[in-house]
Amino acid sequence: MTESSVHRKSPVVEMRGIDVEFPGVKALSGVDFRLLPGEVHALMGENGAGKSTLIKALTGVHRPSAGTIRLHGRPVSFADPASAQRAGISTVYQEVNLCPNLSVAENILIGREPRRFLGIDGRALRAGAARLLKRVGLDIDPASRLDAHPIAVQQLVAITRALAVESRVLVLDEPTSSLDADEVAELFRIMRVLRDEGVALLFVSHFLDQVYEISDRMTVLRNGGLVGEYATAEMGRLDLVAAMLGRELDNLEKVERRARDHTPGTTPVLRARGLGRKGAIAPFDLDIHAGEVVGLAGLLGSGRTETVRLLFGADRPDSGTLTIGGRLVRPRGPRAVIARGVAFCSEDRKGEGIIEGLSVRDNLVLAVQAARGWARPVPRRVAEALVEEYIDKLDIRPADPGLPIDALSGGNQQKVLLARWLVTRPRLLILDEPTRGIDIGAKAQIQKVVADLAADGTAVLFVSAEVEEVVRVSDRIVVLRDRHKVAELAGHEVSVRDVVSAIAAREDAPENRPEAVTR
Repeated sequence: MTESSVHRKSPVVEMRGIDVEFPGVKALSGVDFRLLPGEVHALMGENGAGKSTLIKALTGVHRPSAGTIRLHGRPVSFADPASAQRAGISTVYQEVNLCPNLSVAENILIGREPRRFLGIDGRALRAGAARLLKRVGLDIDPASRLDAHPIAVQQLVAITRALAVESRVLVLDEPTSSLDADEVAELFRIMRVLRDEGVALLFVSHFLDQVYEISDRMTVLRNGGLVGEYATAEMGRLDLVAAMLGRELDNLEKVERRARDHTPGTTPVLRARGLGRKGAIAPFDLDIHAGEVVGLAGLLGSGRTETVRLLFGADRPDSGTLTIGGRLVRPRGPRAVIARGVAFCSEDRKGEGIIEGLSVRDNLVLAVQAARGWARPVPRRVAEALVEEYIDKLDIRPADPGLPIDALSGGNQQKVLLARWLVTRPRLLILDEPTRGIDIGAKAQIQKVVADLAADGTAVLFVSAEVEEVVRVSDRIVVLRDRHKVAELAGHEVSVRDVVSAIAAREDAPENRPEAVTR
C-alpha cells in the first residue's frame, strides 16, 4: 500500500485524542489511531505501552475519559463488546474464546442459527458454516467437534465466526503466539484474502519478522502515548525497535559495563544443548560458568521467560539435554534442578513469589525449609540468624522480620525473594526481571548484589527487558528474537546498539548469524 493510496482512502476507524484512566494510572494519553479498509495494520509496543487498552477502548471494554471514536466517519461510543460487534468490529484473542464441546458450525453461527418450527435447522446450519469456511479456504467438516482440531484451526474458526456477522474490522490480538510456522502461513493466507476483500485488520504481535511479512502500516505506542504511524516498508527494523524502547538511534551507545576479567572453567555450571519446547522456545545451546553473569535480552514475546522456565524445570522440554555441574539432569519439575544448586526468582513477584499474609521472616526462610522438608523445621535460632544477616546484607526496609511481607514496598519484597534463594547458597541464580517495577535505589542495590555474587563465584543468568541494564551487568549477552536464540555477544566493547541491532536483524540476513555478531 503506497502512501498516496493511504491518503485517498477514508478510515474505517478513526480515534482522536484518546485518554483512558484507571485509579492512579493514566493508561492512554492523547492517542490518535486510524485503520483503513483493505489493510493489515500492526499495533506495536512493549509491555505497558497501551496496546491492549487501545483495543479495549475501541471495542467497548473500556470507556475513554477523553477523545472521540469514529466508525465509517460517524461518531460511536460502545457500551460493551457486543455493541461493537453489532457495529461490525470483531476481536479474536490469543486465547480462543469458543465452545470446544460444540461443532465447528455451531461455533461459527452461535446466536444466529437458522431455525425451523421445531428448532434449529441442522442442515442449513452446516451449509451456512460451509459457505463461510469456503470463503476463507478452510477445508474442514463443519459438523466436526471443535476440540477435534488443533489450536491453529480453532483460531481460524474464530475468524470465520467474526465474518458471520459481516465484520468490516477484525482485531487479531496475538493470534500467532501458539502457532508453528506452517500454521502461521495459513493464518496469513486467510488474512490476505480478507484484506483483499476490503476488511480492515488490526494485528497485534511481538514477532518482528511476522509484522514485516504481513502488515501494510504500523502504529507504535510507548508508555501510553503515540510514538507515530508508519508505512511498514519505510520503517527500518532498527528504527522500530528504537521507537518501541524509547531510544533514539544516535543515543543507542555503549553504557558503562562492569569490567570483570573472567576465565571460564572447563566444566560449566549449566550446559544446555538443543534444549527447546514447541510453541515456547526453539532449541538452543547455552553454557553458563561459575562467576559469570550471562544476560538474556529480547523484546517482550521473544522467549526470555520461556527459556529460563525450561532451564529451571518449571516447564518440561521436548528436545535437547540439560547438564548441571557436569551431570545430566532430566527435569520433571524444579525439584531436581534445585537439588543441583539452581535457584530461580520469577518475574511474577505476586503470583509466583511472595506468600501474602506471611511475615518477612517466613517468606525469607521458605526455600531453606522446603529443602529440609516440613518434618524438620528450621531451628528458630538458625532462622533468626539467617533473617538478620540478609535483612542487613540487602538493606531490607523496614528491618522488622515480623511484618507481613505485603506491608513492604515492591523493591523490598523483591529483596526478600532474592534473600530467600541466597540463603540456599546456589551455584546458579536465575533472575527473571528482578528490577521491574522497583525504584532506582532498590534497582542499584540488586545490581550490586549480582556483581558481588559473581565475584564470589556464583553463576548468574540475568533477564531484563531493559537493554541498558543487561549490558551494564553482564559479561556475556544472549539475544532472543521471536522465540529463537539469534546471537551471543561478549567483550567489554559490546554496546546497547549492538544488542538492539541483533534484536532488529532480519531472520535471513547474514549479519544475524551468531558467529557474525559474537565479539
